[in-house]
Amino acid sequence: MTQTSATSHTTTTTTATPAAATPSGLRSLHLIRVVFSLIWVALVLTTSASLDSTDRPTAIAAVLLVIYPLWDAVATLLERRLAGTGPMDRVGAINVALGLATAAGMLGATFATVGTALLVFGVWALLSGAIQLVVAIRRRRTVGAQWPMIISGGLSVLAGGSFAAMSASPTSGLSSVAGYSAFGAFWFLVSVVALTVRGRRDQHAS
Repeated sequence: MTQTSATSHTTTTTTATPAAATPSGLRSLHLIRVVFSLIWVALVLTTSASLDSTDRPTAIAAVLLVIYPLWDAVATLLERRLAGTGPMDRVGAINVALGLATAAGMLGATFATVGTALLVFGVWALLSGAIQLVVAIRRRRTVGAQWPMIISGGLSVLAGGSFAAMSASPTSGLSSVAGYSAFGAFWFLVSVVALTVRGRRDQHAS
């Protein structure tokens, strides 16, 4: 939005731009994501790890599978408040829509088989990983310390393709999804450390 104020002698034009994400806000959000992922992994391993691709998901497994992409959409919305990213941009809106669509698709998949759920999860992991890559690359100059998120996004793309490919295998199961989430939690934790180091370095430089 452009605001223009004019007098008889001068005209001043100010263009409002979206606020940049703050390292402290991103650290808080990433810590929340680490805690959520670890709890989710623990629940999957204790309740659903024995399910293979030919099984129909149990009620608990169905809830866990639907919650995961839904949480990713919620985390994108939380980012506006905790990280101060300002109005949601197109990439953020796409990520929210993707998470909601995946949750709906996962709900349908849970009435079929674990293999179908793995296929839906794989497509979502691939697309959300690509979005994470885009966001991290954008933030390299404004926030810095984005290399963990770039690595995590790239690995998510690879893992998503792997899940989609293995969904038809009778030996695949939800334990592989738990491993994906645990690895994601690791990279979010690395990001917290990297952002902390970058923040201290900036303080010393100023």
